[in-house]
Amino acid sequence: METAAFLKRFTPSVPRRWLWLLAGLMWSAVGILLCTMAGLWLYHVDGPRIVAGASAGFGSGVVIYKFGFSRIARKNINRIAQKPGRVCVFAFQAWQSYVLIALMITLGIILRHSSLPRAVLAHIYSAIGTALVLSSSLYYQKLL
Repeated sequence: METAAFLKRFTPSVPRRWLWLLAGLMWSAVGILLCTMAGLWLYHVDGPRIVAGASAGFGSGVVIYKFGFSRIARKNINRIAQKPGRVCVFAFQAWQSYVLIALMITLGIILRHSSLPRAVLAHIYSAIGTALVLSSSLYYQKLL
């Protein structure tokens, strides 16, 4: 048996429609996690600064969604649409995106261990989290 055919037998494949669901769930879960972390950091701040921090994070998130993450999501959606009927379950992101994800995780770890105040980190985390949650809706729309 040829090596490629042998390996293909062990590739976890699903109908391509599932990739849109998996991508949406992943983007939603990470976005909610980041927003939750931001909320926990803002919880210990006084009232007016909580509102200002949350508003700034949400507003920045909408901008990031509009000019950044929505474009990435649409590109992924179109890429998935070009796939055959059944495809590897990990193809919900392009391989280059996995490199970007690793870099973002590394940057998040560096930021959390930096001397930046948690209120500043809350702004960054809520902005990215908001953008991810908003972008995940594009994947869900594709399912309808």
